[in-house]
Amino acid sequence: MENKKHFVYILLTENNTLYCGYTDNVERRFKIHCEGKGAKYTRANKPVKVIFQQEFSSKHEALQVEHRIKKLKRDKKLELIKAPQNLNYLLNL
Repeated sequence: MENKKHFVYILLTENNTLYCGYTDNVERRFKIHCEGKGAKYTRANKPVKVIFQQEFSSKHEALQVEHRIKKLKRDKKLELIKAPQNLNYLLNL
């Protein structure tokens, strides 16, 4: 049995906002968001592209990181996007 992958991703929307989410398949989830079938937020704020994604070994870990990223202010999210190697530092993990 193949191990399932777990990702946290950040989307850039057409009105220059950021959306963070969890998925097991980033490409499929982005397509769902673009079709207006994803989260309520992305139905109102059309996604343009995936600008960050990070893989995790467990769903639990990915969901914890997603929660912490959502609490970050925009400038910190942009720092993370520019330097993903700083994930642990920015989230105080």
